[in-house]
Amino acid sequence: MSTDPEATGPADPAAAEETGAAATLAPEPDAPAAPDAAEEQDTTRADADDEGDEVPADDAEPDPSPSGGAEAGAEDGEEPGAADGTAEAGKAGEGAEAGKAGEGAESAEAAAPGLSEAQAELAAQKIERERIARRKAEREGPVDAGAKLSGKAADLLAAVRAVESGAKPSAVFFDEAPATPRRPAPAPPQPRPAAAPAAAPAPTAEDIGAVRSVLARGGAPEALAGAAAEALGEGAADLLAEDPWRLLAVPGVRPAQADGFAQALLGPGAGPADERRSAALLGWLLDQAALKGHTALEAPVLEKALAQYGVPAPAEALEAAIGEGAVLVFHEPLGEPGPQAADAGGTGGDEEDEPRPVRILVGLEEHALAEESLADGLARLTGTFGGPADWSEVASGPGAELVRAVAAHGLVTHTGGEAARAEPLALLAAARKLGLRAVLAAHAPTGDAVGVAGLLSGAQGPGRDADGRFDLDLLIVLDAPQLDVETAAALVESVPDGARLVLSGDPGVLGSAGPGRVFADVLAARACPQVVSRTPDPGPLGELVSGIGVGELNQVEAPGKEIVIVPVRDAGEAVHRTVQLVSESVPRAFGIPADAVQVITPGHGGAAGTRALNAALKERLNPGPGRFGGFDPGDRVVHVPAPGRAVPGRVVSADAQGLHLEVAGARVVVPKERVESQVRLGWAVTAHQAVGARWPAVVVVLPGDAAQALSRDWVYTAFGRAERHLSVVHGVDQALPRAVAEGLPKPRTTRLTGLLRALTAAQQPQE
Repeated sequence: MSTDPEATGPADPAAAEETGAAATLAPEPDAPAAPDAAEEQDTTRADADDEGDEVPADDAEPDPSPSGGAEAGAEDGEEPGAADGTAEAGKAGEGAEAGKAGEGAESAEAAAPGLSEAQAELAAQKIERERIARRKAEREGPVDAGAKLSGKAADLLAAVRAVESGAKPSAVFFDEAPATPRRPAPAPPQPRPAAAPAAAPAPTAEDIGAVRSVLARGGAPEALAGAAAEALGEGAADLLAEDPWRLLAVPGVRPAQADGFAQALLGPGAGPADERRSAALLGWLLDQAALKGHTALEAPVLEKALAQYGVPAPAEALEAAIGEGAVLVFHEPLGEPGPQAADAGGTGGDEEDEPRPVRILVGLEEHALAEESLADGLARLTGTFGGPADWSEVASGPGAELVRAVAAHGLVTHTGGEAARAEPLALLAAARKLGLRAVLAAHAPTGDAVGVAGLLSGAQGPGRDADGRFDLDLLIVLDAPQLDVETAAALVESVPDGARLVLSGDPGVLGSAGPGRVFADVLAARACPQVVSRTPDPGPLGELVSGIGVGELNQVEAPGKEIVIVPVRDAGEAVHRTVQLVSESVPRAFGIPADAVQVITPGHGGAAGTRALNAALKERLNPGPGRFGGFDPGDRVVHVPAPGRAVPGRVVSADAQGLHLEVAGARVVVPKERVESQVRLGWAVTAHQAVGARWPAVVVVLPGDAAQALSRDWVYTAFGRAERHLSVVHGVDQALPRAVAEGLPKPRTTRLTGLLRALTAAQQPQE
């Protein structure tokens, strides 16, 4: 590994002085990097929201696990309790008051004593959902428009616009950010679209006008009318007039602002004990948790959060919301099922009947249904598999073990680093040699792989059969850690009975932008064979990244200047040196053009975030007036067509239709009204945007104010994007080795592992 000791000269990797990785990645104390705290540090999980705003990273999350600390949360101090509202989960079994909605489970067990514990739990949950569906069969009209802005209304509009424009990070409870839109189940494929995916039907002018009138009566900015009508759907005006706290469904609106709106509409009766407020707060808290990757939260966590937002009786409020069907409750057994079946012939009745400890989880319906649908779909694939096949004639070479496992099972997981991706490719070739209809899908389309989003939409891939399922025999999914529960559920539901599914990925990379930890949960459930690749990543870069994966920042010899460290003192110098590296040093030293060099940094904000870096890189590499919404032909961009998807592209032109991009070899037209929210400059991106892609050269920028954003999985992901050369613009002093050694990923609360274990146990033949 090399270091460039010159603080002001050209950053030339070829001329840099060699030294050990551990030493250079942890600079000497006499040259500390000055933290750049003047602007916000935005640690995005994906920058993948459809508003184009930053989604705060797991690094700033109040940890919902029992051992988690209460960090971040109240960046701007606006919300009470934001700093520690979810800092502790409580002990298992606490919050049983909220479990009354679980009485359906008990009655289901009593009604069917012959069922196993797993079957009874699943049956009870289905009964509960049916009851809630009946309750929900009522709701949805318009009003008129008007009014001007002042005082709190102007403040609210400014706050929302700041979040939507990306000018200010939203940091409350779960690092407030735009809620991820609910994705509908994929429809059977129609014609393949040539333009950017269309959004859900826009609200009518009448709907928006009616909502505007209600907002005006409550002193809220009328400019929020479109977002509110879209978030609340049909009859939005009536819903908002009856329950003003539904304003929390609008991205960027906070509880204190919704409280002010409610008081203006309802008068003094709009108090903290109002059931409508409690229900809206619960939904908002769970939405914020979903942005952090959780699909549910423990009841004690939610009760504590409600208390900190002024709800006088949080346990009763939670119970009421469960009873009304606003949220769902689940009793999840802790630990693995005991050896009851094996002991059936032994002594004991009493031990077998001893209940397992449970934790009480609360979640939103869409996430609950997605996880249950995913678990059912995975169980269906294992249950409908036709049996082992003889693939011995093609089971040779690097992917032989994977080929043999897939020949014998309907569901297989495969783990490994970047070099291990050769094994799924070998499996694809082997399956096609056998005459099977095999498809390879990845987070972003590359080479032989179609994109997961394109496969689901019908824009790519094999199309669907008469039942609406993929017309294939084998589906291999790369980048499986990037699957959120809704995408994974839609994908698995589309795989036909009897087909084979392989989930492949690197467990060390950053997790999905949306809720869930699908790949990790499937691995933890041990519901299918797991093939672990033994193919190491080659060269100095492979050695460095492999060490990071196990928490070690090793010294690495890099005779070919594959790794270069560029120490910097402050964010301004970091930007200057980054521009030098991309435009001059790396192209000159390695023959890699500037277009093939990708800059990765922890956040969008700050003096060395993606905004500042992109502005400097555009000025140097493609200067122009930005007359097309801030863009010029030739600009490198990132297109964010949907939450969790950031696709690199280039601006081609613009006209009355919108901005024309070249994305993955295809032309995409982004409508004018969506350019601001869906397109960003792309010379510099976050690690979440970069995951799933690699470049010949990567420059990772670590300014001083990024220290708190770093974690092992972030460093592993960012450094692992480089194929031939990695430059590290290093200003975080000892924070880098500390993050690698101690910065474990934040845990996510999910239900998939428990659901899969229950289904697997239910499928086991009774001895």
